[in-house]
Parts: sequence; structure tokens; C-alpha cells
Amino acid sequence: MTRILLLLIGLSLGSALPSNAAGPVTVFAAASLRGVLDDIAAQYDAPVVLSFGGSGAIARQIAAGAPADVVILANRDWMAWLQSRRAVAQGQITTVAQNRLVVIGPADAASITAQELPARLGDSRLAMGQRDAVPAGTYAREWLTAAGLWDALKNQLAETDNVRAALALVARGETAFGVVYATDAAAEPEVSVVYEIPQGLHSPIRYPAAALTPDGQRFLDHLAREGAAAVFASYGYAQVTP
Repeated sequence: MTRILLLLIGLSLGSALPSNAAGPVTVFAAASLRGVLDDIAAQYDAPVVLSFGGSGAIARQIAAGAPADVVILANRDWMAWLQSRRAVAQGQITTVAQNRLVVIGPADAASITAQELPARLGDSRLAMGQRDAVPAGTYAREWLTAAGLWDALKNQLAETDNVRAALALVARGETAFGVVYATDAAAEPEVSVVYEIPQGLHSPIRYPAAALTPDGQRFLDHLAREGAAAVFASYGYAQVTP
């Protein structure tokens, strides 16, 4: 009788527990989302593994079968590339944030105009993401071309694997100026914004995201909630518009 009672108690306790504990959600995300996604992930009700890098590198990893639940890039072209390889389903894309592009210099640098940049740069280099692989670099090239500065500066570029690496070059004083996202500049006390790039001179900076698994979809639903939106706003990301 006692053994039967203990068995019933054990079954009752077992039924009160979830049948399968939630496993970690793996998110591959653009390097410029470091910090904001760390905070948002801390609010999630399951463990989140965040892997940051350049959007081009991430896209190639996803296409090669990397085990991710969610992919968030900083450029819609790389997401379209994943769709063309059937790594992401059509109609599965959502935009989670928007950003702006700025020119940064040392923390004590004075503001400049776009046309002053070549002279102020001197013999130094302009740090930016790789023009053909890193979205921030692609946007920077679009701006430099539209502003009539590309030919003057294309041989003085320090191109990096991701935008945070370009930020670090300026923060360490290895280059005089850099082109990064506004949110990156706000996160680094060793740099200051010397020029705000007009948004009409480059493609809109949006972060497309796609869920690759049901667990990934639940995390994307979390990103769409009011609490996550408030965290994005606190880091300086613009409100998402259609």
C-alpha cells in the first residue's frame, strides 16, 4: 500500500513538470546587434545562444547548414540570397529594427562636413566594413559614391570583416575616421560622431530576420513584443516601419 501511495505521489509531481525542458535557442545575428540582443535574450524564458558576425559570413554559414534557429542580418540582399538557395522560405522574413549610418572619429574630434573628410583624413585610413560582404560597408560605399567621394577615398579604406571591427580601429586610434552604425557609435565611449550621413544617400538600413525552426519562431515573436521594442529603442534603433 505504501509503495502504491509513493508511486501515485511521484506520478502527480511528474505531471506538474514540463514534459520537455525548453532547450537553448541559437541565434545567428549581425555584429551590430551585439548588446541589444544580449539584453533582449536575458528577458526570454529559455536559454539563448547568440552568435555574432558579419552578415555575409553568417548567410554563408546558414546556407551551408549551420544549426541555427533564427538568423538576423543587416541587409536584405543577403537574406534574399538565402531565399534563393532555399535556406529561408519565401514570405518568412520580418524586419526587427532600423538603423542610421554615421562617420566617427576620436572622442574629442570636432564635427566635419562630408567634403572636408578627404583633407581631414590626410594619410590615415577610413575604417568601414568590407564593401561587398558587410552591409555597413555596402551602405558606406553607396554614401561615398552618392557624395562624390568614392574615387578620392577608395584607396584609403581599412575594410573589416564586420562593423564592430571598424569601430574598434577608430576607438584604438589606428584609423582617423570610420563609417559605422549610429548604435555602434553610441556604445563606444572612445569615439564620437563627427558627421551624420543623410539617409537618402544610401539604401534603408533594416534588419531582416527569419525563423528556421519552431523554437526560432517563438523567439522572433518575443522580439515583436513591447518589451523588446523598448530595448531596441533604448539602444537607439529606429522604430520599424513597413
